[in-house]
Amino acid sequence: MPEKHADLHLHTSFSDGTYSPEELAENGRRHGFAALALTDHDTIDGCERMQAACEKLDIEFIPASEITVDVEGHEMHLLAYCLDTAHEGLRTELKRSQERRRKRIHQMVELLNKLGVPLKVEAVFKIANCDAPGRPHIGRALVEAGHCSSVDDAFRRYLKSNRPAWAPKPKISAADAIKLVHQAGGVAVMAHPGLNRIDQCIPGLVKAGIDGLECFHSRHSTRVSERYLQIADQHALLVTGGSDCHGMNKGEPLIGSVRLPYLHVEQLKTRARKHRAAAAAAA
Repeated sequence: MPEKHADLHLHTSFSDGTYSPEELAENGRRHGFAALALTDHDTIDGCERMQAACEKLDIEFIPASEITVDVEGHEMHLLAYCLDTAHEGLRTELKRSQERRRKRIHQMVELLNKLGVPLKVEAVFKIANCDAPGRPHIGRALVEAGHCSSVDDAFRRYLKSNRPAWAPKPKISAADAIKLVHQAGGVAVMAHPGLNRIDQCIPGLVKAGIDGLECFHSRHSTRVSERYLQIADQHALLVTGGSDCHGMNKGEPLIGSVRLPYLHVEQLKTRARKHRAAAAAAA
């Protein structure tokens, strides 16, 4: 029997991807995945449609989100898997995060205007067309208005950290986010640690209850993946992996570039069951 695989890091147009949930699920089918997780930024709004699309294609669906958090003064993305999407506390916090995202869009467009770039905030929100707008939507608006040659050019000139139109975004602490994810019956995983360059924060995250590391990622080399596999083993953490596909928003679609053995999905679900039981006992 052929080994089953999963992609546990995917985005749709409900955040900063370009695929609809249905298009993403169809791409997953073409690549032969047995399981897919939707990890849109600071939202679970696309999960219902993604689940329906996966069910039609006989693909296991894992409801998830990529939550923006603060750890020791650094921004980090926390992948939250196997979530109860009806959990009131989770939904409330995600709504707060979405409001912070909208305010940041206003701030960054205002900074662009002060730089002499006449971009209208309405153009950004029209392109985003979702409740979790982000910098890629500003980048696409800058390209459409002829101010930049590409989204990469927009980030390089204006939108990256410490560039002239960058603005910080208030975030929930990693410890509070991990606690909330567990209360919602989910599993908390540090996204793409090889891109974060904050390995010194991992022991603190372990103390806060983090469950795993995303060891396999489309921008992790084999050497980097091996490093985080060793760290995961050292701290008895779960291992996950995914392509971080954003559709056509970041060049070529990445789905299919990372194929996580299904064994890790089983381990993820086992941990989620433990968290759900603990949350029920505490209720």
